[in-house]
Amino acid sequence: MKIDAHQHFWKYNPARDGWIDESMKDIRKDFLPKDLKPILDANNVDGCIAVQADQSEEETSFLLQCAQNNPFIKGVVGWVDLRADNVEERLAYFSKDTNFKGVRHIVQAESDPEFMLKPNFLNGIQKLVPLGLTYDILIHQNQLKQAIALVDKFPDQKFILDHIAKPNISKGVDTEWGNNIKALAAYQNVSCKVSGLITETENNQWEESVFTPFLDTVVNAFGTNRLLFGSDWPVCLLAGNYQEVLNIIMNYFNGFTEEDKKMLMGGNATRVYNINI
Repeated sequence: MKIDAHQHFWKYNPARDGWIDESMKDIRKDFLPKDLKPILDANNVDGCIAVQADQSEEETSFLLQCAQNNPFIKGVVGWVDLRADNVEERLAYFSKDTNFKGVRHIVQAESDPEFMLKPNFLNGIQKLVPLGLTYDILIHQNQLKQAIALVDKFPDQKFILDHIAKPNISKGVDTEWGNNIKALAAYQNVSCKVSGLITETENNQWEESVFTPFLDTVVNAFGTNRLLFGSDWPVCLLAGNYQEVLNIIMNYFNGFTEEDKKMLMGGNATRVYNINI
């Protein structure tokens, strides 16, 4: 089964979705399951993981409803306030829905360099383990050391690094980014999404070859058994269409074994997110 492990849905709301600024006007509109399904079909992708884009429980409920109505959505990474006193109760509530696979917080937007290491946040992460829920790490490359410190505290928690920690692709591989990726990958409970690459280029302009050293780095660090393909649709549309995103990955992995490609394109996502086939 081929799985797109990272994409989004939303009903565009200018007040709520302020992160979609003037430079992103092409995605200032609704993106719903009916818009994605034909694209997945055209690219022979069987299903997807819907990931939160807004930090509200309303968002989580919206995505779970999308999954309920559209079986091709194989799981939801939602948002619950991990810092809240009632976090255990809220996680238990959403976990009644088997499509609820994990939680994400938009840490890349947090100015506190110690955000992920604060006691209330750590308490929330601790509550994920008994419920079998994942945690998606959304950060910029300068927050990788914080992520390493977080992961070190929870050897039994499944973590997934989103967008290879959003390095500046157009500037080439930064040594510190590469070293931190290697350090993070040393923890076997961490996987990495090969996603969100084209929008980390300068002015969203790119040639396919620019991604090769970054892909080399994550393959060498994580191996093919802990990498997950993700399109980051519809955000990717700012820099390229779905097929272009998929082609970057498929062309790079063309010389790998069929088993490696199967793991990257769905096997790893099925395992990490506990998807029922």
